[in-house]
Amino acid sequence: MTTLRASALTDIGRVRQRNEDRYVLDLETNLFGVADGVGGLPGGAEAAQRVVDELSASLRDLPSGKKPDLTSIVHQINLSVHTLGTKLSPSMGIGSTLTFGYIRDKALHLAHVGDSRCYGLRKGAIQLLTEDHSVENEAKMRRSRGETVYYHEANRNALTRCIGQPTPPLVDLIDHPLEAGDRYLFCTDGVTRLVRDSELTDLIDREGSPDEILHEIVSLAVRRGGPDNATAVLIYIDEVA
Repeated sequence: MTTLRASALTDIGRVRQRNEDRYVLDLETNLFGVADGVGGLPGGAEAAQRVVDELSASLRDLPSGKKPDLTSIVHQINLSVHTLGTKLSPSMGIGSTLTFGYIRDKALHLAHVGDSRCYGLRKGAIQLLTEDHSVENEAKMRRSRGETVYYHEANRNALTRCIGQPTPPLVDLIDHPLEAGDRYLFCTDGVTRLVRDSELTDLIDREGSPDEILHEIVSLAVRRGGPDNATAVLIYIDEVA
């Protein structure tokens, strides 16, 4: 049985009037993740809340021993958020990112849509386990295939995938084997746009409880201006058996 410790923290920041981030930390189902309501659309907080509510329910209601179909779960969440959007914002819809993982069979099973992130730290080295679904990254991928792609610099961070679309989004699935001593960070872009990967490496690798380290990470993002909500979940893997 995997033994772990975990903590979660969210901060509204210094600019936004509402906190449109949400997180999941469920030690009963070993479910962890973050959701970030899409800026520029109404109902961001409602979208992110619907996402985490549906996600938590889908794992809690799963029959014992049955392996969850993460793509189907994400598509069902997408439909629920889209339906809510037709009521709250018929002309524009609502949206949210979703990056989550659950621990089972000595592995972290990830599902990812949007630009929230999951990092893994092992033996002092950090690895970004997810890829931002942004205009810039989409252009890089298409250029690597030989396509000619242009985009406006102002749109480089715009999302190419989110939860709440009329059609089911593509879902990135990652299975990451666990080792004792691993540490994993789920976070929204209110953290990653203010705290460099090298700094995250140093912070996550420090001595201290998940609560203490998470407070340092989120506080650093807020001290640097806090232009967005900053939310993170930190997991320590103590034993894998």
